[in-house]
Amino acid sequence: MAIQPTGRTKDGPPMRRIAMASSIGTIIEFYDFAVFGTASALVFRQVFFPSLGDAQGLALALATFGVAFVARPFGAILFGHFGDRLGRKQTLVTTLLVMGGSTLAVGMLPTASTIGVAAPIALVLLRVLQGLAVGGEWAGASLLTAENAPAGRGGKWGLYPQLGPSVGFMISCVTFLILSKTMTMAAFLAWGWRIPFIASAALIAIGLVVRLSIEESPEFRGLVRQQRVEKLPIGKLLRYEYKAIVQAAFAATAVFALFYIGVTYMSSYGTATLGLSNSSVLTISIFGGGAFCAATICGAIASDRFGHRNIVVLGNLVSIPASLIVFPIVDRGSPAAFLLGLIVVLGAGGIAYGPLASLLPALFSAEYRYSGAGLAYNLAVMLGASVTPLVADRLLESYGSAAIGIYLAAISVASLACSLTLRESSTVARPLVAQAPTAE
Repeated sequence: MAIQPTGRTKDGPPMRRIAMASSIGTIIEFYDFAVFGTASALVFRQVFFPSLGDAQGLALALATFGVAFVARPFGAILFGHFGDRLGRKQTLVTTLLVMGGSTLAVGMLPTASTIGVAAPIALVLLRVLQGLAVGGEWAGASLLTAENAPAGRGGKWGLYPQLGPSVGFMISCVTFLILSKTMTMAAFLAWGWRIPFIASAALIAIGLVVRLSIEESPEFRGLVRQQRVEKLPIGKLLRYEYKAIVQAAFAATAVFALFYIGVTYMSSYGTATLGLSNSSVLTISIFGGGAFCAATICGAIASDRFGHRNIVVLGNLVSIPASLIVFPIVDRGSPAAFLLGLIVVLGAGGIAYGPLASLLPALFSAEYRYSGAGLAYNLAVMLGASVTPLVADRLLESYGSAAIGIYLAAISVASLACSLTLRESSTVARPLVAQAPTAE
């Protein structure tokens, strides 16, 4: 469904500034999010769970990583409330500050050898804060572009906030790769792993400057002028649009299952199961992130021509065979095979991810759009990513790597079925403010 703001922003410098504000924030926040994921796979089992064996320590480290996915829908509700009541811009500044503060705190957190069990407990709490912040980030960043983009160009401009996961992940990998090449493993475990977390403070400052320089979206300003801002947006959303939330969430679940298998689980799989070095896995992961980025761009741009929903359907369809062949490819054990497998799984997920910033916001009316788009998106993340690395670990142990591919393919089939139920956002217009259904 096409968004109809009160006054479109033309292609040109203003739209480019909006796109930059949306993309730089999501890149920084997903960098912070990805740094934690990479550290979970490579470091945290030794630093925060030293008394456990490698298998149990890794499982707990991945579980700590997964806690944020459970927190993300609550972050979508919390920040969605303020985004729909106070505006997109103010809320996005807040999410950036919360993410930056919690990430910096992780970098300064004492280890288990210093404060004992308090260390992993504090780690979990900080991870929850990260989850809340990133849960409120995506919808606001997407609305900046969706509510300002010229008609028929939602996919083109909506791709900018979609660059956050891939570019943030690649920067994270580059950071850890540089550290692994410039210090010993002992130094890395002792203090080097903290550098990516602490360095994010500089990126947060840049993001704040950019976001503070933009104006509020025209649709929200229109709601304020009409005095139609909802006191409790989530209440009206759940009353009138709960079906759209469920459909959109399940339609996007496969995207995140494939993405987080590629960027989190495959890091530990490459080192622990295939015997590849940390530096090799990090280098290959950079190219895998590039594949996701390229597929995201192609999917977003193509959606302006072929329809946003149709490209999501295509991406879910492609994800089925990609899921089944990825582990037979990587199990060949060579770096080249590992690279090809990552390109397959992340490239497939990227196709469907590209149009989401245009598709999901347009499913909901402006008065509760921040809440609706954010909740649908983050429910999809929770369903697709929170337990997928842990399930994959158990499937590998019990049935072998082929079972992981079958599991991912089943998720892709379910997402394909749900994406077919969505209405095409580029062909049906919504009013500025939804009206409650009237009794027949």
